[in-house]
Amino acid sequence: MRIISGTNKGKRLVAPKKLPVRPTTDMAKEALFNILNNTFQFSQLSILDLFSGTGNIAYEFASRGSKEITAVDANYDCVKFIKKTAQELDFNISTIKSDVFKFLEKAYVKADIIFADPPYDFEENEFLKIPQIVFEKNLLNQNGQLIIEHSKHTNLSNFPNFIEARRYGGSVFSFFENVE
Repeated sequence: MRIISGTNKGKRLVAPKKLPVRPTTDMAKEALFNILNNTFQFSQLSILDLFSGTGNIAYEFASRGSKEITAVDANYDCVKFIKKTAQELDFNISTIKSDVFKFLEKAYVKADIIFADPPYDFEENEFLKIPQIVFEKNLLNQNGQLIIEHSKHTNLSNFPNFIEARRYGGSVFSFFENVE
């Protein structure tokens, strides 16, 4: 995995093989950040990275200048790797070891972008819990977006607050926002 752009552009990161992760591909990540670049000023964003895994997405935001980044994952080794890498790269990433759903239920943070990359084998009702909690708890700042990465075999377009989906290979990014 590598950082696509920003202060650490081109930096390659090697995660331990024992981590139970499926990092977002560089192609999909680059496409996602091209979309976001047209809408957001990265240096002014607060980010919540759910199911962080290796921290791939959090590092990309940090490299592009986002200052408030919180990475949440239930796996101790993932959180340890993110913390270590963020320290080495001098990234301001806060890590929280927690089940994502328990974290969201008690969340006190609001973010401009909430990125969730849950396991691809989630059932539809598990995927649905993410936008339900985010919008019920009002966890997005005004004009913020929730982005859920999922398999091309999963369709989230019927969920409330869905805006659009973008497909890159076997991955899809579904975008949600407050719809007034």
